[in-house]
Amino acid sequence: MAGADGDDSLYPIAVLIDELRNEDVQLRLNSIKKLSTIALALGVERTRTELLPFLTDTIYDEDEVLLALAEQLGNFTMLVGGPEYVHCLLPPLESLATVEETVVRDKAVESLRKISHEHSPVDLEVHFEPLVKRLASGDWFTSRTSACGLFSVCYPRVSSTVKAEIRQHFRTLCSDDTPMVRRAAASKLGEFAKVLELEYVKSDIIPLFTALASDEQDSVRLLAVEACVSIATLLPQEDLEALVMPTLRQSAEDKSWRVRYMVADKFSELQKAVGPEITKSDLVPAFQNLLKDCEAEVRAAAANKVKEFCENLPEDSRETIIMSHILPCVKARIFHLELVSDTNQHVKSALASVIMGLSTILGKDNTIEHLLPLFLAQLKDECPEVRLNIISNLDCVNEVIGIRQLSQSLLPAIVELAEDAKWRVRLAIIEYMPLLAGQLGVEFFDEKLNSLCMAWLVDHVYAIREAATCNLMKLVEKFGAEWAQNTIVPKVLGMANDPNYLHRMTTLFCINALSEACGQDITTKQMLPVVLKMSNDQVANVRFNVAKSLQKIGPVLDSNALQTEVKPVLEKLATDQDMDVKYFAQEAISVLALA
Repeated sequence: MAGADGDDSLYPIAVLIDELRNEDVQLRLNSIKKLSTIALALGVERTRTELLPFLTDTIYDEDEVLLALAEQLGNFTMLVGGPEYVHCLLPPLESLATVEETVVRDKAVESLRKISHEHSPVDLEVHFEPLVKRLASGDWFTSRTSACGLFSVCYPRVSSTVKAEIRQHFRTLCSDDTPMVRRAAASKLGEFAKVLELEYVKSDIIPLFTALASDEQDSVRLLAVEACVSIATLLPQEDLEALVMPTLRQSAEDKSWRVRYMVADKFSELQKAVGPEITKSDLVPAFQNLLKDCEAEVRAAAANKVKEFCENLPEDSRETIIMSHILPCVKARIFHLELVSDTNQHVKSALASVIMGLSTILGKDNTIEHLLPLFLAQLKDECPEVRLNIISNLDCVNEVIGIRQLSQSLLPAIVELAEDAKWRVRLAIIEYMPLLAGQLGVEFFDEKLNSLCMAWLVDHVYAIREAATCNLMKLVEKFGAEWAQNTIVPKVLGMANDPNYLHRMTTLFCINALSEACGQDITTKQMLPVVLKMSNDQVANVRFNVAKSLQKIGPVLDSNALQTEVKPVLEKLATDQDMDVKYFAQEAISVLALA
């Protein structure tokens, strides 16, 4: 291929050309992924003079091949000779930044941003900045959207004349005819503002921000809300009221729910950016309106921020604001006042997940007087997720007022969730059982909740039975071996005679989990005889689980029990007709060193 003289220096590029022209996409993709190896074989000079021009000329391929190429080129600096020659990577990446597929363009921009830092200031002006200008004034919207992501990386390191040109290009893109370009510019507005001098933030960025926040497309307006956070952090406090707040007020009342949703979603960040005084005068009323919004998605987003918003309020007026402004809105949603008792379960669920956190902010007396009725109301909600979110956050309330205040209302809610038709709801309540047990105490648990924990062991869903087994182990760790011996172990061992083989297997799983927590005495005297007896079970699945259980509990037993009781049973199982039983018995003999 490379000639009769045996010079095979062209071989790597020839193979690459062959593979990149192959009809098989996977072969072309693999070839691109090996680019760095090929570049190493060629050396830096031939990579610059042969490989890169070839790649630039052949950028017409499947998107996944182009994506791999865009990613590879971002790591090519040393393969073209280091920072001095990094500008050689710009032509192929420029082409990739103009393709139709968004993912490829984004990856090309990411690689361009990466290699921009490796350009010297001179190279940045000579090579990189002209590329940004070409993209910014391209005929197709694809190149103009890519340009938006590159302004901020070259701006800080160029001369003031070039800076002025970059600002002008960015202004032009912010008022582009194509919504996709304006959207890209809006998404990078905050990032670009961070690298600008303060005077230009005021003179250039603020008018752009105001214009984008009033754009006819809601997809552009909502991105301006994100930029608002960055811009507000850059401006001195005295400028915020005049320059940012009119636009933010307008966004909080925007006719599109998506824009209002974005304001609700970014509320805590906005609150930190604008400071305590504006929070009190402007953001508190805005937050109240978002909690009462006509769109459920907006209410849910605001509800999720209730705790965080309250935590970030200025300390001197925090309690007053919560009691007089925030809590009435929350109560309205829960107690069917105004337009709510929110019928939307996402809103109720969001409130339930954060409202418990207010107890630590408001203290004992306010919690008992104002929050307790809300918790109790939500514990009776028809939506299981709401009840579950309250129960999962009980530890917040327990720290402030103690869980006893809630115990009578908790019980019916726990029982209902424990028997819910959706197995994932049952699974979630099991996971909170050790926490509840620790807070309610052993007597309350034995009286009210013990039977629930045992019922889960025979649930028809395996995941529930498995979780119930882990739950028992955590309870024993919490309440001690003596409690286990009197309360749990007899019930678990009783299941060994259950006609359903799945329940008999659950006995073995429980023994595996409990043996270590219960200790040697209980394991040897009470659990081991049951396991040994089950080795004669008619179902092979039970028998091989006996072998696995003996392997698991073996380290807890003394050597006498192992030799006289466990070894004969494992040897018998090792000659079982079933292959799996044999395998697990032999494995147990080997692990316990009984051979």
